[in-house]
Amino acid sequence: MTMYPLEPGEIRDDEPERAGRQAERMLAGIEEVEAALDQIAGHGEAAAGQVTVEAAADGRVRHVAFGPRAVRLDSGTLAAELLTAIERAQQDAARQTEELMRETLDDFDPQEARTLIERITGTPW
Repeated sequence: MTMYPLEPGEIRDDEPERAGRQAERMLAGIEEVEAALDQIAGHGEAAAGQVTVEAAADGRVRHVAFGPRAVRLDSGTLAAELLTAIERAQQDAARQTEELMRETLDDFDPQEARTLIERITGTPW
């Protein structure tokens, strides 16, 4: 997403039409991203593969599975391993989401967008 401020005197006659075409492409890309987000599945595991998690693009946990040796872990260790697997699945889903957005939306850079939002809102995102 290339941001460039224009002064009123710098706007060319074709600028509004060009901006309209760019907005149409962006909207089409957003619709494509929305449709593809449901297909994203982040995967994470811990405890030597005995704890596995699948997370959606929005970070929601879709599925948790424990292998047969996971029951041998004490509850504190199992809880810590589960949290590790969840975090890894969410990170994988976020990576896939950013990759999808970069590929689908022309000139979109998720990190640039995050920085801009943080600057505008004054809070970390």
